[in-house]
Amino acid sequence: MRRILVLIFLICFGLSAQSQNSVPVDYQNALNQLQAKNYVAAIPVFQKYLDASSYGQLADYSAYHLAEAQLGLQAYSKAIPILQPFASKSWKNQNESKYLLSLAYFGNDQNLEALRLIKEIKDEEILKKAENASFENLKAATPSFLVSNLDEFKENGGYRGALRVVLSSSTVLSATERAAFFELNAQNANDPLARDLILDIAVMLPFTGNGSSEIATDGFVYELYEGIDLGVEALKAQGVKINVRTFDTKRDLNQVQQILNDPVLSRSDIILGPIYPDEVELVSAFAESKQIPMVHPLSNLADRFENRKFTYLFRPSVEYLAEGIVSSLKKQNWGDSVAIGSGGSSRDVRLAEILSQRLPEEGFKIVRNERVTPNNIRDFLQGIGIRSSLDSVAVDANQVILLTDNPNISQPAFFLMESVTSTVPILVMDSWLGFNFTNFEMLEFPNFYFIGNNSVNFMGEAMQNFRNGFYERYSIYPSVNASTGRELVYWVAANLSDSKGFDFRKNLDQAAFQNGRLSWGFNFQNSNSNQYVPVFKLEMGELKPLN
Repeated sequence: MRRILVLIFLICFGLSAQSQNSVPVDYQNALNQLQAKNYVAAIPVFQKYLDASSYGQLADYSAYHLAEAQLGLQAYSKAIPILQPFASKSWKNQNESKYLLSLAYFGNDQNLEALRLIKEIKDEEILKKAENASFENLKAATPSFLVSNLDEFKENGGYRGALRVVLSSSTVLSATERAAFFELNAQNANDPLARDLILDIAVMLPFTGNGSSEIATDGFVYELYEGIDLGVEALKAQGVKINVRTFDTKRDLNQVQQILNDPVLSRSDIILGPIYPDEVELVSAFAESKQIPMVHPLSNLADRFENRKFTYLFRPSVEYLAEGIVSSLKKQNWGDSVAIGSGGSSRDVRLAEILSQRLPEEGFKIVRNERVTPNNIRDFLQGIGIRSSLDSVAVDANQVILLTDNPNISQPAFFLMESVTSTVPILVMDSWLGFNFTNFEMLEFPNFYFIGNNSVNFMGEAMQNFRNGFYERYSIYPSVNASTGRELVYWVAANLSDSKGFDFRKNLDQAAFQNGRLSWGFNFQNSNSNQYVPVFKLEMGELKPLN
C-alpha cells in the first residue's frame, strides 16, 4: 500500500459547549491519545461509545475519531465504511468527513472515488488540503490515467500539478499526452499546485574548468557555494522542504548546453547561477523559454537582460547603485562638487557613466572623472588636493567617489588617506570593508562611506551565528562571497514556498521591502534587481545607514 499524505486534524465538534464533566474521562483520554498519535490505545475506547441509543451525539463523534485513528494506522479499508455515512450526512463536520474519506480512498487505491468526493467539498480551506493530497497521491500515477480523466478533474489544482509532473518526467508521450502537457504549460506556468510543493533549486556554477578536473576550493565560486550549502542545511533544519541539484558548467558552453537538456533543470523552481556572461546568456534564454526564474548571484549589470522577465540580479543594478549614491549625496548636503575615480571593470565604467549624467541633473558639478589604476590612484587623489602637505580646505571636490572592488587600487588609496588630514567624504564600494589591509577606525577622520551592494550586517545576531557555524565546519570565518551565498538561499526561500506559492514575481511584488537575514535588506518590487542601496557610515565599529 503506497504512502499517502495523511493530515489528521482534531476539532472540537461542539463538545466544548458541554461541561468537561459530561465527557467520560476515558473518552477524553482517548482524544489525548489520538492527538499524540497513539492510535492503538485510542481505538478500543472510541469503539466503546458507538451505540447511538446509549450515547446520542457522542456516538457520532466517537465513530469519526475512530476513523481518524484507523487512518493514522493506514487501515484504510476499515476507515472507509465508518466515514461513508458521515460524508453523506448533513452535519457540522460534513466537509471534514469528505476530506478524511478521500484520504482513505486514496490509500485504498480508489483514486476516482477520492477525486469525485473532493469535488463535493465546499469549504475552501479544506478543499485546498484535499487538492494537496490529490497531488501527493497522484504524482506517481500513469500518464494514461491522468490524461483520460483530465476533463472531469481539471478544476483540482493538485490533479493538474500531478499530471504536469508525470508528463514532464516521461520520456515517451503519446500525441494525446503531449497535447495535454502543452495545454497545462500554456494555462499557467506558475500554478503553485502544478509543482510538488518542495522548493527545487538548481545551482549552476563553474566548479572546474580551463582544462582542470579538480574543484578549486580557494576561489570565490567555491566560497559562494559554501554559503549556499550551509544555507540549505539551515533551512532544512527549520523544516523547510527544499531540494538542491548542483551542476558544474566547467566553463564550457557545450557542457552548459548538456545541462540545459537535463529534465531535472526544467522541473526546477529557480536556477542560481551561472557566473560568466557567455554561460549566463545561454541559461537566461533557457529560463525565459521555460519561465523559470534565473538569478545571477554577483553581477550588477542588468542592461544585458532588459527584455527578459525571468532573469534576476541578486545585487542592485548599476542604475540603482547610481540612484542610491545620488540620493545620499543630496541628503547629506556636503557640497556640489564631485570627483569620480572608476576602476576598469564593466560595472565600474558603466556606473561612472551613469553618475556623470545623473549628478549634473541634480545640481552637482563633476570636477574630475577618470579611470584609476594601481599606478595612478595616488596621482588622482593628489591631483584633487588630497596631499599630506595640505588639509581639506585645499581639496577641489566636496566629495570623492571611488568605484572599484580591486584591492590593488584600494590599498594605495587607503594608505594615502592614512597619511593625510583631509576630511573630505570618500564614498567607496562596501567591498572595501573586507580588505585585510584596511582599518578604518585608525584613521584620524572617519571620512570613508560605503556604497551598499547587498551589504552584510556584520554586527547582526544572524551574522554572528553564521560566522560561528561556518568556523565550526571550515575552521575559518566566512568570506563576503560565502555570506552572499547564504543570504541568496534565504531570499529565495522567503519568496518561494508551499505556503506563499511559487510565483516568484508575484511574491516579490507583494513583499516590497524585505529585511535580510545577513544583509540589510531587499526591495525587488517591480524590479529584477535589488533597489535598496543605502550608503553607510562606520560608527564605533558598526555600520549605520546615513538615512
